[in-house]
Formats: sequence, structure tokens, C-alpha cells
Amino acid sequence: MAHVTESTSVSAAPGLSAPAPAALPPLETKRSFVREHLNLAKMGWRAATELSFKALWKAGYLYGWKGFKAIRAYKKRLKKDELYPPFMFIALTNTCNLRCHGCWVEKEGTAHYLTPEDLDRIIVSGKRRNAYYYTLLGGEPFMYKGLLDIVARHRDCYFQVITNGMFFNEQTVARLRELGNVTPLISLDGYQGQNDLRRGEGVWEAAQKGLARLKQAGIMFGVATTATGKNMTEVMSDDYVRHFIQAGAQYIWYYVYRPMSPEPHFEYCVGKEQLLWFRRRLLELRRTQPIFVIDTYWTATGEAFCPAATGLGFHIGPQGSIEICPALSFARETVRDAEDLYPVINESPFLRGFQQFVKERTKGCVILEYPQQLHDFIKDAGARDYSGRGTAFAELNGITPRHSQHLAGEEIPEDFWFYRILKSQVFFGMGAIS
Repeated sequence: MAHVTESTSVSAAPGLSAPAPAALPPLETKRSFVREHLNLAKMGWRAATELSFKALWKAGYLYGWKGFKAIRAYKKRLKKDELYPPFMFIALTNTCNLRCHGCWVEKEGTAHYLTPEDLDRIIVSGKRRNAYYYTLLGGEPFMYKGLLDIVARHRDCYFQVITNGMFFNEQTVARLRELGNVTPLISLDGYQGQNDLRRGEGVWEAAQKGLARLKQAGIMFGVATTATGKNMTEVMSDDYVRHFIQAGAQYIWYYVYRPMSPEPHFEYCVGKEQLLWFRRRLLELRRTQPIFVIDTYWTATGEAFCPAATGLGFHIGPQGSIEICPALSFARETVRDAEDLYPVINESPFLRGFQQFVKERTKGCVILEYPQQLHDFIKDAGARDYSGRGTAFAELNGITPRHSQHLAGEEIPEDFWFYRILKSQVFFGMGAIS
């Protein structure tokens, strides 16, 4: 089998293809007990004064309390070697009004939409296992007809909707306020220059108008930012975070760029020194800014983790395919294989095989560290390419190995008690592994 690069040894260290930047801003060395705890009080005050009562109540009950119960149920399943996640990514459609650089969703071919019946099957199966939290994405989920009708059918669940922020007209915002169990997560990757370079001219300005409407309505919302080799210092700056605090965001969710698309834009990749700085800077922002700062990469002890490898979350594609994660559009099973998804997921040799594959190699991201070996595993498992473009195998095989969040010997644990508790007791983005 031909490879673009060789990576035959399981213990082989990944290559470094993203050079370290010439200089990164210095980090603070002094800490203040008073400042850090005053910051926590400010976070509580912001939530109490900026959110509607319904938004605050439903976030606390549906996300906080039910999320805690979901993690307890998940940990009990782990002890019995049962595989079913407390959380699920669900791609409603591959259609989108934007063409962002490096996006792994195919939008030019056939339009796919997850049927309402399939979506209900996923959610009902989850409820049976104490899973009440779902992230809806696309494409652009607000281009999915009947999106908020689905939310209304499942008012006992909490939905995070990842969106480009272009669809928050007055009617939609009013419906979101009435429902209360939706938290929009708006994707913005830097200030106007950097964001529009990747997402398209005018996107920043349009999204800011949407944020203003959400804030005015007292809706719980956040901002999703992908840190890249080009925008790292900008999006991790105090000014950037403060901008969204003033805009009304209650949380900011950071991702690190992964080059899995037909146009991978390797210039956006992040090197090891940037990753180490990124990790330290996350901890600093958590202590100093009155906003929840979320990552999906490290546990409370600073060890890397992969949500799919730990069974915390999987991805459902718009054709009903049960996939490892949003970046990997490969699957053997679909949500239509049974009325209840539990046996489909629990007995999947593909999903369980992936967990073993990662366990033998890294705690980090095998897309970045072992792309060729991952390519071979997926091929040998008999998984199908559900990307819609037919080139996902070649794209994966063409990635040059590089560092991921697994920084063996250089782990940086959470250094603030508040986030240590969240990392072990809430779930997914906060960690939920002890």
C-alpha cells in the first residue's frame, strides 16, 4: 500500500513539520489569590445579570446537573466495559453558506440532511443512557429546516449549536429565548482581518450583529475559536477575550487546527512550542478573565486525551453514519442499523478498534501524529468514506505527521481548583476524566 510518508513503528515519534514561531508573548509569572477568586465572582455576576432566568435555569439544570449525571452513568459503563458516550456531535447537514479555508465538510456535491426520524432515534437512545447533551453542527445547522422544532420536541435536553453566526435575525433570536435549552456557539477565528481571511469577507461584521441580538435577549452563547499558526497570539490575547466578554459571550471554546480537507492549508498548522505556549496561556486566561475558557484536549492533570478514544463522544454524519469524530468522515455503522443505538455503538468493532489503535500509540490526536497508520486501520476495518467527495482516504494519507496535544514529559496540569473540579466532574469539553 503506497504512503506519502512512512510511519511503521508504533512508538515512532511524530515529525515536526510546523516550525516554531520566532517569538511568543511572555506569560505572567505572578499569581494573585484575590484576583483569581474575584474573577470567579465576576463570572457568576455576569451570568446572573446578563442571562434571562430561563437561560440560566436551563443551563444549570440541563447542562450542569444532567451533565454531572451523564458522566456518572458513563463512568459506570466504563467499569462494565460498555461503550456509549455521554455526549454526541450530530451533523444535521453538509450544506453551508460559507467556504472557509481548511473546512473538512464537503459542500459542493450532493446536499445531505439527517432525517427528523434519525435525529429523534439518536436523542431517544441517548436519554435511555442519561445522555441529554447534544452538539448540532453542519455545514451550517441553521440551514436545516425545522432545527428549532427538534429542540422544542426535546425540551428535557440541552443543545449546543455550532454556527457561523449569520442567521440570528430577530425571529430566530426570539425563538431561542423562548426555548431556553439552546446555547449557540459562534465560530470566529480572530479579529476581522484574520477571521475574514479564512471565513470570507463580511463574516465578522455580520456575526457581531448576531452576537448583539443574542446578548440583548439574554441568551447563553459562546464563541468557538480555532487557534492556528497564523492567529495564535491574536486569539489568545486578553483584548480578544475581553472583546467577547463585552459582546456577551459566557464561554470561549478553543480548538487547534487539524489539516483534514481537500485543501488542507498546512500553513495553519501549529508547532510544538506553540502548543506548549497555548496550554500555559489557557491556564492563565482561566485565572484572569471572567469567562469560561474551554478546551477539548487536556485532563485536570494535563494529560492529553481524545474524546473518541475515551468513549466520551462520537460524531453522526448527515447521512446517519456513526463516525469517530467530525474530522474523520469514515464509518461502518449507521443510526439506521437498529432502533436503539446502544448495541450498534457498543458492539462496533470499528469504534472499539479505534480505541485500541489510539491506546497503543498516543494520548493525543492520531490524525496529526499517525495519519498513515490511521489510514491503514480505517481501510482494514472496512469503513466507508462518507465525506461526499470520495477523497478522504487520500487526504488522510497525505498528512505529514506532526505534534498533537500529547506532550509526553511536558504535561502541564490545571493550576486552579475551580477548573480541576470541572475537568473531573462535568464532561467532554471540560475533560470529565479522572
